[in-house]
Order: sequence, then C-alpha cells, then structure tokens
Amino acid sequence: MSRYSPWAQRLDGIRRADRWRRLRTVIPTGPTTAWLEGREVVVACSNDYLGLALDPRVQRAARGAGATSSRLISGDRPIHRALEERLEAWLGRPALVFSSGFLANLAVFSTVCAPGDRIASDAYNHASIIDGLRLSRAERTIVPHADPRAVPEDARLIVLEGLYSMDGDTPPLRDYPTAPWLAIDEAHAVGVLGPGGRGAAAAAGVQPDILIGTFGKAFGAGGAFVVGPPELKELLINAGRSFIFTTALPEPVAAMALAGLQAATDELRQRTRANVRRLRGGLRQLGWSPLGHDHIVPVVAGPRTLALADRLLSAGVFAPPIRYPTVARGQERLRFTVSAAHTPEQLDRICDALGAA
Repeated sequence: MSRYSPWAQRLDGIRRADRWRRLRTVIPTGPTTAWLEGREVVVACSNDYLGLALDPRVQRAARGAGATSSRLISGDRPIHRALEERLEAWLGRPALVFSSGFLANLAVFSTVCAPGDRIASDAYNHASIIDGLRLSRAERTIVPHADPRAVPEDARLIVLEGLYSMDGDTPPLRDYPTAPWLAIDEAHAVGVLGPGGRGAAAAAGVQPDILIGTFGKAFGAGGAFVVGPPELKELLINAGRSFIFTTALPEPVAAMALAGLQAATDELRQRTRANVRRLRGGLRQLGWSPLGHDHIVPVVAGPRTLALADRLLSAGVFAPPIRYPTVARGQERLRFTVSAAHTPEQLDRICDALGAA
C-alpha cells in the first residue's frame, strides 16, 4: 500500500460522488471571449463585471514587483497606501488592503469576535466566511438565508453578503437588526451596485460596521480590502493572522487595482445593467426563471445542468455547471455572469445556445 493511499481513497470517493473538479486553461482573446479546448468561446462565467480586466488603463498601470515580505516587515509600499487612501476617499472610512478576499475574510472573522460571543451567519455565506468564523471559536448560529427574523437576539455580530454569488440575490439588508456589529461581504456587489458602485449596502441605505470588498471582480485586478472604523483597521493590523503572516499584495496588482477603481464609471455600470436586462429578458422568453435581479444570473436546471453546460460549450458558450456541494442537490444550475463588455450579439448567442440545448 502506498503511503499516499489515503489521498487516493479520498479522490476515489470524490469521483464516485460525481464531484470531480479539474482545471481548464482559458486564454483570453478579448474582454468576453477566450480560447478554450480548441475553440473560441463567449465567456459567460467571468466576474469581470465592468469589463476592466483587459482595459488598457488597468493593464498599463502594472509596474513594480513582488512585495517580498509582509506589510509589517518590509512589504508596505507607497502603492498600498495610495490604494487605501483612494478607498477611504471613496467609502468614507479607514481601509486596509489584503492579498485576497479569502485572506481578508479569514482575518476579519477570526479576529473581531472572541470565544463566547454569538455570531449569526447566513446559511449561504461564502466558504471564506465560514472558515474565518470557525477559527474565531465563537458560538455560531447559521440562520436561514435572507431571513432577518431568524437572527438570535443575543447575536454580537451578523454576517451577510451584499450579493450572493450562487443565487444572485441581495438579502433585505434594511430589515436586519444592527446587533452590536454588522458585517457585509460586498465582493460581488462593490463596483457595480449602489450609488457610485459603493455596493448593495449603500444601495439599501445601510452602513455596516465591517465592509469587505475585492479588486479581482468588478475592478479587473486582484486583492481585497476591508473598510470600517479606525479600531477595526488597527485590530486587523495587530491581530489578523492572515494579514500579519502573508506577503503583501504585489505592487503591479495594487497599481492595477487603483487604476480599476479610477476606471469604474457610472457609464460602465449602466452598460452592465442594460446587458443584464437583455440577458434576463431573453432567458425569460425561453421559459426560464433566472434567480435574482442583478448581474449574476443563475438558471436552476437540476440533473440536466451538466448536459446543458456541455451543449453550451459545443455551441461556443462557456458557462460551467454549478453542482453539489457548492449548491444543494436538485438545485444544480448554470450561472451566467454579465459584463459591461458583453455585446448584444454575445448575449443573444447565450440565449440561442440555451434555447437549442
């Protein structure tokens, strides 16, 4: 028996459960097209919501090198400070930049609460939130999705997402109790939703104590940020392990993130919204009932999902299937995402391919 047999057995179990994942090399050929497995496809699954990832302003901004250290050693560079200052001017509160959204959530949710505190976390929250909460050793109550009435009265922290990535919905943010603290992960909302792209909370007139956002989606770069009161920023610098013990965001990526922030305009947001209306309207004409209302457009197809995704790919549309355990059994789906860079013809092609599948 090989010493790696336990790993092989786990892999066999994943295969038998039809949960196998594999990497697929995607070579961009344009803002919303790519070369994939021998063909050019329309990319209908990217998080490049404003079409900035290949924008010349963002790409030209890349300069510098790796930070080579954590920010508390020798990796704190002027571009990190410039990026945080831009965020603070935009969002009105102190900001701290992280190397990724996962690391940001690990730092926040493993740090802000102590053992014995009760945290109310939405059932559909992202894996990074779940892992951070586990590390906190606080008492966790998983509340039904988007149900403010289910929040326990003794909750010290309520954790939500501004826009849920698999269902494309926004919870009724104004209806939640404020508890002592409210945290909202705006990864999929910031840059697109709300006044000036400030997110779903701003659209609802809610100011969370903790706001988490990313640069790797609407802003076309990489990395993430946390915004909140001054005490939060200092606490994360001093006690957030996934901030303290990791290499800082590379300078070129930070520079691209700053350029993406500057390039994210209301015109692009309006273009995204117009494209959302076109795609959702086309899907409804086909008899589908897409979930949500915004730029994440899930279509629940159940057991047919895998076959539909294969047929779409054959027709030149790339939208990988979303399967269990990412979503519940029977809720397998195609998850289309809309970009400002999609053309009307590409959106119609997505609908035509699904209609023919």
